[in-house]
Amino acid sequence: MPIKFECTMKKGKKTENWPGRITNLTKFGSHYEFKIESRSGFIVVLGNTNYGNFACIPDYDVGCHLSTLKDLFWNSERLSAIMNKVDAITVAHALQAVAEHIDLN
Repeated sequence: MPIKFECTMKKGKKTENWPGRITNLTKFGSHYEFKIESRSGFIVVLGNTNYGNFACIPDYDVGCHLSTLKDLFWNSERLSAIMNKVDAITVAHALQAVAEHIDLN
């Protein structure tokens, strides 16, 4: 069952919105993998370390540490430093949406 979410990005005084959904959510013991379908589509690998949560996006050859999955501001900022802003915001909103469906502990 897909997990639907809505993305929001502010550009000056304008706000842009677009839909997204998470498909193929799979737990691999120590980490999760899911596919995001939105303006583009890509796979996210999500897990945690002794130093916090992390996300890797193999299609972009990138990864970074994250705050809690629901921390939209921090995660958007971290992801925007390693990938384009629209996709970074999409991933941050997807993390927020998937938070109640997974357990990283």
